[in-house]
Amino acid sequence: MIIYGTALLAFCHLAGLFLGDLLGAAIGAKTNVGGVGIAMLLLIGLKLHLHRRGWLPKETESGVAFWGAMYIPVVVAMAANQNVVAALKGGPVALLSAVGAAAVCAVCIAVLARVGRDATTLAALPRPEEN
Repeated sequence: MIIYGTALLAFCHLAGLFLGDLLGAAIGAKTNVGGVGIAMLLLIGLKLHLHRRGWLPKETESGVAFWGAMYIPVVVAMAANQNVVAALKGGPVALLSAVGAAAVCAVCIAVLARVGRDATTLAALPRPEEN
């Protein structure tokens, strides 16, 4: 199967990493700063530019949309994994703050579920017949 748009994605990814490294060096950080975000902005910008000029075939446009949808969750998961490993090496404060944040989210969801409910919300649901 031919996956269209891969070359465009690869170009944007490499350019984003390069520009992120340059930005990191410019601000004095010894790491890539915003390379993935720059890559996504480049991908969106190039896709729009090529589409306006009529240089983007329909198959390639579909491939770019596919890779754009796949790229964000994969990169976010990779970055989150690195952040968790680095945080756990930092000590127990990171673990306590993660558990606290999860608990606060659970409480907020429970409160919003109860507050947002009105009498008409459940009235439309079918009720089981009583025997």
